[in-house]
Amino acid sequence: MVEWTDAERSAITGLWGKINVDEIGPQALSRLLVVAPWTQRHFASFGNLSSPAAIIGNPKVAAHGKTVMGGLERAVKNLDNIKAAYASLSVMHSEKLHVDPDNFRILADCVTVCVAMKFGPSVFTADVQEAWQKFLAVVASALGRQYH
Repeated sequence: MVEWTDAERSAITGLWGKINVDEIGPQALSRLLVVAPWTQRHFASFGNLSSPAAIIGNPKVAAHGKTVMGGLERAVKNLDNIKAAYASLSVMHSEKLHVDPDNFRILADCVTVCVAMKFGPSVFTADVQEAWQKFLAVVASALGRQYH
């Protein structure tokens, strides 16, 4: 179990309250598919992913990005037991989708980059970043738990 300080909880929930999942989700998933093109194999049914412009303009990518961010909301609401909250997602990504667990960390990095670009240093301070990255590391670990 992860120990969260009051400051970390406040930073995570405060930042989450500012995030527009309809904006950040599509941006983060698009970024993942561009910077880590091997991840595109999991999205073959999404149609044209042949270029950054095609990925960014793809409505299926945008929709799934929103779904991913909705999944993060589950973690925000279950900070004290993220692993249990993500148990079924871990099984699905491991046994059905066969996603390399390292891709969760890369996606977390993409989410962090998009959030940092959106809010800048006045909101996304070093203290907020520290808590946010700890949070996303716990989420990535919980998603990869089935692989262990």
